[in-house]
Amino acid sequence: MTAPAPFRFFSDPDLPGWHRWELTDPTRYNAFLAPLSVRVEGEGRVRVRMVPQRIHSNIRDHVHGGALLGFADVAIFAAARALGIMNEGGASTVDLSAQFIDGADASAPIEAEVELLRETGRLFFVRGLIVQDDRRCVSFTATARK
Repeated sequence: MTAPAPFRFFSDPDLPGWHRWELTDPTRYNAFLAPLSVRVEGEGRVRVRMVPQRIHSNIRDHVHGGALLGFADVAIFAAARALGIMNEGGASTVDLSAQFIDGADASAPIEAEVELLRETGRLFFVRGLIVQDDRRCVSFTATARK
């Protein structure tokens, strides 16, 4: 018997031109950040959108730093799958570095602009920004293992 695919990737009914990327198991960590929407924006560039909920906020009504880091980490893999450099299955973050630049309002969508820098047989390297409207909130770089 074959296990169900861990992710679903389909046209986002709420955002024309975007795809929804979600886990099939709602009890996993990634589902805490759902729903995530993904749009390929060119050669090696992907935008991943998250709509924060109150549970993602801190007492300042900003998106909590831990939720921002979690979003950056998950966005890396959503982007990799959207670019077709990974299939379904396990992968892991090798390194993630982030710089907090500005707070993100917890009542509005945030987006990760992810750029693929290089891909090898087992690894890929990205950099990105988490933005809200025209504000840069977090800068990040990461190495991940496929």
